[in-house]
Amino acid sequence: MDGPTWRVGCCCLLLLALVGFIRSEGVQSCEEVRKLFQWRLVGAAKGLPDFPRPGPDLQVCTSRKPTCCTRKMEERYQVAARQDMQQALQASSSTLKSLISRNAAALQETLETLIRQAENYTGILFCNTYRNMALEAAASVQEFFTDVGLYLFGADVNPEEFVNRFFDSLFPLVYNHLINPGVTDSSLEYSECIRMARRDISPFGNIPQRVMGQMGRSLLPSRTFLQALNLGIEVINTTDHLHFSKECGRGLLRMQYCPHCQGLTLSKPCVGYCLNIVRGCLAHVAELDPHWHAYLRSLEELSDAMHGTYDVEHVLLNFHLLVNDAVMQAHLDGQKLSEQVNKICGHPIRTPTQSPPCSFDGSKEKLGMKISARNGEETLANRRKEFINSLRLHRTFYGDLADRLCVNDLAAAEGVPCWNGDDIVNSYTQRVVGNGIKAQSGNPEVKVKGTDPVINQIIDKLKHVIQLLQGRSPKPDKWDLPVGSGGGVAEPVSGDCDDEDGCGGSGSGEVKRTLKIADCAPSWLVSQVKWRKWRIFSC
Repeated sequence: MDGPTWRVGCCCLLLLALVGFIRSEGVQSCEEVRKLFQWRLVGAAKGLPDFPRPGPDLQVCTSRKPTCCTRKMEERYQVAARQDMQQALQASSSTLKSLISRNAAALQETLETLIRQAENYTGILFCNTYRNMALEAAASVQEFFTDVGLYLFGADVNPEEFVNRFFDSLFPLVYNHLINPGVTDSSLEYSECIRMARRDISPFGNIPQRVMGQMGRSLLPSRTFLQALNLGIEVINTTDHLHFSKECGRGLLRMQYCPHCQGLTLSKPCVGYCLNIVRGCLAHVAELDPHWHAYLRSLEELSDAMHGTYDVEHVLLNFHLLVNDAVMQAHLDGQKLSEQVNKICGHPIRTPTQSPPCSFDGSKEKLGMKISARNGEETLANRRKEFINSLRLHRTFYGDLADRLCVNDLAAAEGVPCWNGDDIVNSYTQRVVGNGIKAQSGNPEVKVKGTDPVINQIIDKLKHVIQLLQGRSPKPDKWDLPVGSGGGVAEPVSGDCDDEDGCGGSGSGEVKRTLKIADCAPSWLVSQVKWRKWRIFSC
């Protein structure tokens, strides 16, 4: 053998010996495993092996080779594996959850602003046009818009009732200040008689019915849209905090931490192996996919239809115009109405009074009315459109959740040696199953049994809100609700009030109510309810 050939041979032998020494050293020492265990799990060093040894007591990370794990380490690893998966789920959903949460909060804030704007516009109307009755009308205006807010944010109030109650309270003011101007009835009983007569003599024409129709077409879609967003957050919160089955926990442990027991602390699972484990663990979650897709599609359809008379902004900010039309209608028919009131309530004993001054400074508010209305329209409509466009990107969130977790985070890159559950290999050779419960029957890594009652409950909630969203899409005649006995719209959902709900009274509108608010109401709304001495279940 010549010199050069001998030198090349020696170099090769030395290189092989060095590689062998490094690999042997990695297997024979547990120092790296000990360090990672202490750092990741904040575990004490006491009792951790310094060198590999047999592990006959291990339940999951079993191997014919010596191991760096003890039974207690395996138990700690199993807890860590579950926590890692939960953190991976939360990281995966964080963008979607933030998107829905931000827009739900923005929608609520915009609705609060619209309600206050509309109340201001109505106050300006009375102060500028009907100053002599403005102070007396203020309480009725405030009560009406408080009811609007309560309804939008989920309370059990009936739009027909609060619209009727507003016009009932308005009629005595119009009668005393416009039909018989300059004097005020000294009898509260007589004013009450006028109030109760409003629905029989219809002093405001069909305007109360028009208001009920517009409120029905606009408030309920916005209320449902907001409730649906809150449900979306609930769905994500539920799947972010899954309870993993025992089989799933063992699979996650074997995938993520059993390599550590063999000193393979830097290894990652093969893509196919990871998919089998995670698809098995998330089999029930994958069943959300078609319902989540339908939920987002229904939100989009409802959002697209919320315009014109179906747009809550348009309706609220133009409410004061209808109030003005109603007052003018009664004023024009004043003589006929006076005769009808005298026939029903008799002739009052009247005393001259001086109307109290209007305390509302409308000049500053009036200056900004057009500007704020235009900005409000851009904010509500454009923000909703941008939100829906962003939401489309997450239609398959639950359908490909397992794939995203493995490919983006958990698994080794293609072509890189990886962990297959037993050893480091070049590729995973077992069958890779699909998503969903049915596909798991052939899963070689995780056995999936039964159903998950928590996921089933979430699916039922999604089905329900999908029906609400689809049932409230403002299609032709869908929002032309039937007329009730009070001459208004009979609200079909959750707004009915009977004696069992703590309500009393009749068509007079005098009711004592127990309000149940499903979601957290704004603080100003809660304070208004307390001011009116209603019982409220606040958050």
